[in-house]
Amino acid sequence: MKRKSIFKSILLNFGEIISAAFLIIATIIVIANVFLRYVMNTGIWWTEEVVTGLFVWSVFLGSAAGYKRHKHIGVDFLLQKLPDGMQKIVTILVDTILIVINGYLTYLSIIYVSNSYMKPTAVLGISSVWISSSLLISFFLMTVYSIIFLVKTLQDKKQIVGGE
Repeated sequence: MKRKSIFKSILLNFGEIISAAFLIIATIIVIANVFLRYVMNTGIWWTEEVVTGLFVWSVFLGSAAGYKRHKHIGVDFLLQKLPDGMQKIVTILVDTILIVINGYLTYLSIIYVSNSYMKPTAVLGISSVWISSSLLISFFLMTVYSIIFLVKTLQDKKQIVGGE
C-alpha cells in the first residue's frame, strides 16, 4: 500500500521533481566548473549552454507547479468583498479566461517549438527544440490545471450561484 502511495506522489509531483532535479544538476555543474576554472586552471566548455537549458526547464516547470498550487501572486481583495454567489460567478469567469489564455500560449508554444526545431544551439549544436519544448510542456500543464480548477469550481457545492 505504501509503495502505491509513493508512486502516486511521484506521479502527481513529477513536474516539481524534474524541476528540482534540473536545478540541482545545474548547481553541481556550475560548482564543478568554478572549481575546475579557479583551481585546475581549466574549464568545461559547454557549461553555460547546458546550465542555461537546465535553468530554463526548471523555471518553466516550476512555474507550472506554482500555478498548480495557486502560489502565483493574485489579488482577490475585491473578490472577497462579493457575496458567495457572485464570487463563484467571477471565479468561473476567471477560470474560463485562464483556460483561453493558457491554451493560446500553448498554441504559440507549438509554433515556437516547431520553428526552433532546425535551429542548433550555439555551443553544442543540438536542436533548440530540447530547450524550447519546456515552454510547450509548461503552458500545456497550466492549461490542464486551469481546466481542473474550472471543474472544481463548478462542482463546489458551498458556493451556490445566486447566493445562499
